Amino acid sequence: MSYANRKQLSNNRTVPIVMSALITGLMGYALVSGLAYSVVKEAAEELKTFDVEDEPPPLVRINTVAPQIQTTPVIQPAPPVTPVARPAPPAPPAPPPAPRVSQAARATGSLPGLFSTDDYPQSALRNEEQGTTAVSLTIGPNGRVSGCNVTSSSGSGSLDSTTCSILTKRARFTPAKDQAGQPIGDTSSARIRWQLPAD
Repeated sequence: MSYANRKQLSNNRTVPIVMSALITGLMGYALVSGLAYSVVKEAAEELKTFDVEDEPPPLVRINTVAPQIQTTPVIQPAPPVTPVARPAPPAPPAPPPAPRVSQAARATGSLPGLFSTDDYPQSALRNEEQGTTAVSLTIGPNGRVSGCNVTSSSGSGSLDSTTCSILTKRARFTPAKDQAGQPIGDTSSARIRWQLPAD
């Protein structure tokens, strides 16, 4: 083959190759663009639009207890009651009359004579306490002192308590007597003067 034949042959080949490439490109483009259109169209058809509405908030049920209403019955006032006079209780029996003293109790000696300087309380000596203690004595039917009550204080507790202690221990009385001559209890009073002993 000659060079001119070869050249002609190659020119003849070039045109169909270009043509086939061009046709292939157009077909490819048509395919791609047509296919893409149909895919987009199908996708657009499949897409369905709809409005989304907000769901209402869920309802919460709260059980509420109805308040209890307490009613107070109206109490009708009772008709006035007429008080019934009750008989007075019987009076208690009168106590038996106290035996009348026909003879009062008498001390068998001098009551101040029962005290000596040795009886002076040491605390009263230290504090230089002195004064007069007045007492009321309860005398039993046996003539002995059964009770002593200070009616006027000397101002010294130790002098007052010593006065009652000595009189209860040492004093003796002729008991009081009733109208029948029987010994009975009685009372008597005494005043004891306490004076600091001279040195």
